[in-house]
Amino acid sequence: MIKLIHPKSTYLFLFLLLNFQLISCAQKKVQDSKLNVKSSKIKVLKIKTGAEQTNLYLDLLKGKNIGLVANQTSVIRKKEKSEKKKEFTHLVDSLLSLDISVKKVFSPEHGFRGKADAAELIKDGFDTKTGLPIISIYGKSKKPSAKQLEGIDVMIFDIQDVGVRFYTYISSLHYVMEACAENGIPVIILDRPNPNAHYIDGPVLEMAHTSFVGKHPVPVVYGMTIGEYGQMINGEKWLKNGIQCDLKVIPNKNYTHNSRYSLPIKPSPNLPNDKSINLYPSLGFFEGTTINAGRGTAFQFQRYGAPFFKKTDFFYTPQANEGAKYPKHKGKICYGKDLSKTPHLSKIDLSFLMDAYKQTPKTKKFFGETFTIHAGTKKLQQQLEQGLPEEEIRASWVDGLEKFKIIREKYLIYK
Repeated sequence: MIKLIHPKSTYLFLFLLLNFQLISCAQKKVQDSKLNVKSSKIKVLKIKTGAEQTNLYLDLLKGKNIGLVANQTSVIRKKEKSEKKKEFTHLVDSLLSLDISVKKVFSPEHGFRGKADAAELIKDGFDTKTGLPIISIYGKSKKPSAKQLEGIDVMIFDIQDVGVRFYTYISSLHYVMEACAENGIPVIILDRPNPNAHYIDGPVLEMAHTSFVGKHPVPVVYGMTIGEYGQMINGEKWLKNGIQCDLKVIPNKNYTHNSRYSLPIKPSPNLPNDKSINLYPSLGFFEGTTINAGRGTAFQFQRYGAPFFKKTDFFYTPQANEGAKYPKHKGKICYGKDLSKTPHLSKIDLSFLMDAYKQTPKTKKFFGETFTIHAGTKKLQQQLEQGLPEEEIRASWVDGLEKFKIIREKYLIYK
């Protein structure tokens, strides 16, 4: 027998159900608002660079003559007057104001003020503001001489790195550590965050292809800060004759390898923003080819192209500018791809290189003389010429990457 429900009972049930749902929603809103209040009180800890933590290293400098490896990124953040305006003081000026005896500044690639072209020789000179002598370590010699180190008691190294093997500041670090080790001078690295520390990728350099754009058996992206990297140079005895440097690292505060860090000052003329820095590991291979990677435009390492590519709606014309006096295909229309809207990368994207190689007519030269030293191996060129898929190329990196990770682990300061 089917039992019938009285209509009035149905209406009462629906009325009670509706009220229950309204009460539940109201309670949820209250809970959510409480959660929002709590979350708004959570403080996001600001990253502090090694340089900004003067209390950790000033006592090591007092009463001593200091040498400083520095460029335009060697700054300390002042207290911000407003959220929009950020002010900095250069480390040189800060140390001098604290009565630290800075005697010499050593200048790497791009110069002390960071305006020179890539590979442009840097000359010795004097800083117009302080009168300090500036000694080039990117000129005729890339290693400080014993004479240049005379009178120096402690060497400070404070330069922003971007975590890519062919970015030459880690090679400069190698030679500074080596020269100081040979002359009994301790080195202090003021560490800075690495904006590409969130992953490890690329072929590991084969020692047959060492150069200033690659001195050590590490992958293209090595996932370490420059302080950690210095510890690895020392610990693996990569300096000449296995000599080791008296090294101290002043670490970053409130930092991990997964921290998203936006550089307050561009590290070199052709890395103007976060997007170019993130794309640099993938587009840096173009430095060893005939393809323009945005040099001579305002979008360096955010596009690529060439006059001999198939005509597309996207095109640009490289012209001389700061950091690129003689860009590839200067004054010529280049067709190619705009990568400025590319999502944040957590691996090297080989599709750009593979696409450019396929678009280059066989009558045109693609690989330049420096491609192998940028790649760190001859295999990558051979793999592109053979038309291997990206998955197969990446698979050839796995063994080298796993071995490197074991070495890397020993020298990590941050997790």
